[in-house]
Formats: sequence, C-alpha cells, structure tokens
Amino acid sequence: MSLNLEKELIEIIESDLWMIYVLKIVRDLKLNDSWVGAGFVRNKVWDVKHGKESTELNDIDIIYFDKTNPIKENDSQIETKLKSMHLNLNWSVKNQARMHLRNGHKPYADCHEAISFWPETATSIAVRLNSKNRIEYMAPYGLEDLFNLLVIPTPGFDLATYNERIQEKGWKEKWNQLEIKTGSEKSMTS
Repeated sequence: MSLNLEKELIEIIESDLWMIYVLKIVRDLKLNDSWVGAGFVRNKVWDVKHGKESTELNDIDIIYFDKTNPIKENDSQIETKLKSMHLNLNWSVKNQARMHLRNGHKPYADCHEAISFWPETATSIAVRLNSKNRIEYMAPYGLEDLFNLLVIPTPGFDLATYNERIQEKGWKEKWNQLEIKTGSEKSMTS
C-alpha cells in the first residue's frame, strides 16, 4: 500500500467538512465495526481527480458488523433515526453480518471481508473517524485503482452484473478520465 496514497486519501477527507460531519454522525451511533464506504469515498476522490465540486450521492452507505442482531429491521430503525435527525441526507445502513445471505456467500468475518465482495476495487473502500478524530480506512484491494481512476471488477464478482452496473451508473459521463475495464480487461466506452 502506498503511504502517499494513504496520506492523500486522509487529506482529501479531512479537508471536506461535510464528510467529517457525516463521519462524526456515524461514529456517534456507536455501532460495532462501523464504516462509511462506497460512493462516499469513491466519488469524492474521483471529483478531486477531475477538479469537480462534489457530485451528489445517491445515498450514504453505512456498514457495521453485529452478529448478535443481524435482522434487517434493525438497519431500518437506524436509518429512520438518522433520517429524522438529518432530513436532507439519504442513509443506507447495512449490517454486514447478514449480507452474505443476500450475496450467496459463506458468513463474513467482519466488514473488511464483506467489502471485499463489493463490485469494483475502487468502490471496496470505507472510512471512519476514530475516537481520537483520526481518519481510518480499509481497502481490501488497495487505493491504487481508486486514485488511478481505474474501474475494475473485484475477483469473483459476477461479470454480467458488474457490466450492467457500469452501464446503469453512467460514471464515464460524470468522470470522463475513468478507465473502465470489463472482466476481460478491455476498456469500455460507456
């Protein structure tokens, strides 16, 4: 892992007051092994690399890991609480202790393992703010693809689903410097 990329990621997040605000909200939930990931991190880095203002997020993906209460209703209750406190933000909360069922995998050990099954290497990154107000991150496939603007499927992810997702997202229109790869490593022209 490049220490320069780690430093750059942390500096990007620390310089965004809105991201810090969101990370404080999530930290204050005191959920076990909780993180904010996917587009929250990916879009911000891509925006910076493209010299853009913040691209609007579909939602803020909060993940956590709690084997003791893996029911979906608990996630919905957390989302409802967050939406009532922060009306202008769209929250998505998922306990990764149950997500293996949806994905047809063996149970995940923790959030790190769970995000290793997310669709793209550049999306499989999550951050959090620790009790000392320091940014922590996890990136099972490293930060290189994210910062090099490469969109590559994670190992074992269904390629048909991956390619459908790429078409639906329209990322190339938003971030024209992206290099999008199919499973066969050929560039796509979304």
